[in-house]
Amino acid sequence: MTILVFVGSLLLAMAMGIPIAFSLLASGVALMWHLDLFDAQILAQNVIGGADSFPLLAVPFFMLAGEIMNVGGLSRRIVDFAMALVGHVKGGLGYVTILAGCLLSALSGSAVADAAALTALLLPMMVSAGHDKARSGGLIAATGVIGPVIPPSIGLVIFGVAANVSISKLFLAAIVPGLLIGAALWLTWAWLVRSEKIVPPPRKSGVEIMRAFRQALWALFLPVIILVGLRMGVFTPTEAAVVAAVYALFVSTVIYRELRWKDLYGIFVSAAKTSAIVMFLIAAAMVSAWLITVADLPSKVVGLLEPFMGSKILLMFAIMVLVMIVGTAMDMTPTILILTPVLMPIVKAAGIDPVYFGVLFIINNSIGLVTPPVGTVLNVVAGVGRISMDDVTKGVVPFMIAEFVIMFVMVLFPWLVIWPARLLGA
Repeated sequence: MTILVFVGSLLLAMAMGIPIAFSLLASGVALMWHLDLFDAQILAQNVIGGADSFPLLAVPFFMLAGEIMNVGGLSRRIVDFAMALVGHVKGGLGYVTILAGCLLSALSGSAVADAAALTALLLPMMVSAGHDKARSGGLIAATGVIGPVIPPSIGLVIFGVAANVSISKLFLAAIVPGLLIGAALWLTWAWLVRSEKIVPPPRKSGVEIMRAFRQALWALFLPVIILVGLRMGVFTPTEAAVVAAVYALFVSTVIYRELRWKDLYGIFVSAAKTSAIVMFLIAAAMVSAWLITVADLPSKVVGLLEPFMGSKILLMFAIMVLVMIVGTAMDMTPTILILTPVLMPIVKAAGIDPVYFGVLFIINNSIGLVTPPVGTVLNVVAGVGRISMDDVTKGVVPFMIAEFVIMFVMVLFPWLVIWPARLLGA
């Protein structure tokens, strides 16, 4: 009955069109009434306490870094460098998209920011080259999914805080899985364009490649600084977010000189608005997280998953399918915040490595950003690229399937995540 009250009130509020943050608060209040624990002071304390977290400071600073990179020319130079490397190959613009997406993922950590930048920069080029617009938009949307996986990742920060798991270990463990997703997209694109008769541009000379590399060098330094700093213990993930924002601001204004000081106000306002939405979601979800613990919902869910508890792989399969279903109807951040306190006790009871689980959980939620009907990244690509939602959805299907296949391969073979993570010191 407790699960029914929580889930039912949440779904009812969402069906009524109430924003997800307020729906979370409504479901929390409903659960408090059901448990005879309603107290406005407790409600307020949990909301305030939910946002009062030092690690969560990484969210607004990574958001700010992403905004600065897009306006300040860092994103464009990354795309130009990728174009110089692989633009001459058959279907080269698709490979440029994937390569640039992986590089941008190591800069901003936001799927929406990466997808918007790639759509604005590459979609017109792909269409003018003769590629199908829907397929090109689908590839860009699927590439945006890598953003929350390859560190720095806002999703991993939120999960780390909610699950009390080391964010630094999550960052290091997610590098190889993110690259594997990129490889899956690469192979899928190669299969889809094998029959196309589009003439690629000529190969860039070594001098042109080196020129593009030099121009992108300052942007490429950022992920190196962040990952080396985290690995060597120079700064925490939160401090890394500040370093990323300050570094991007310095490069954009002093080195590239594309960001004018008068543009800063708009950038700060945009980052603040996006951060406020995420932080309020987190604050509202903390009420539900506290009540989930009080109501002992994890033990009730354990009962439902009892048939799978004997096998870690079967249990992970069951959890991943559950997250896939939820991801079709709910955005990434609320899914993390709602399911993490429910699933983590189950994961620990089954003896599954929390870092390994966290990486797969975030991958699943990231793919949820391109699964209809919600598909936040699909909406971004459709809006920026002026494509119908139906066309983008059709175009993303083969790439989305490839990403799910890679995810379940990592469920079957956990060492694909665990071994590289240990090698990197996670």
